Amino acid sequence: MRQLIVTEFISIDGVVEAPGGERGHRSAGWTFKDIEFDPDSYELKASEQEETTALLLGRTSYEAFAPVWPTMAEFAEYNAMPRYVVSTTLEGDDPRWPATVLRSLDDVAALKRTEGGPIAVHGSASLARSLADADLVDRYHLLVFPVLLGAGKRLFSETDRDKTMLRLVDSASYPNGIQKQVLEVVR
Repeated sequence: MRQLIVTEFISIDGVVEAPGGERGHRSAGWTFKDIEFDPDSYELKASEQEETTALLLGRTSYEAFAPVWPTMAEFAEYNAMPRYVVSTTLEGDDPRWPATVLRSLDDVAALKRTEGGPIAVHGSASLARSLADADLVDRYHLLVFPVLLGAGKRLFSETDRDKTMLRLVDSASYPNGIQKQVLEVVR
């Protein structure tokens, strides 16, 4: 069974929306506008790229990343690996960044049962919530930023479901206030 990893930039109050400056959020770019850059605080991102064997994205994140990520040398490994997009509305993939379209969480569960290494979910807040609610997430990679945003898409839904226990397997704190939390879902 392949491991499904949700990786997010997240505020203290759980917001994951517009960390890189995407339009539509009043605090867009909150990961870099007011927080001092410390390359050590992003080492998790480099290790993710080395261990990940496939990307899984929601439609909105895929449509935002497809025109940009293929041109970024720092994402060479991501650009070379298989990509999957979960969407009921996407009619086809973007030829600049080809992907396989999955139509349901059942398709994601089937993908997890295939041979191969970890599958990473970047951004894709709605998809991440649905995956968690369907108990398909195995691990969370969180970079927690020292900011309260008050509003925006949150990582976890408010669905009434049973408690999910997490095990902290790696953590670090950085001088700029960012905290790394790597958590495994306890089954």
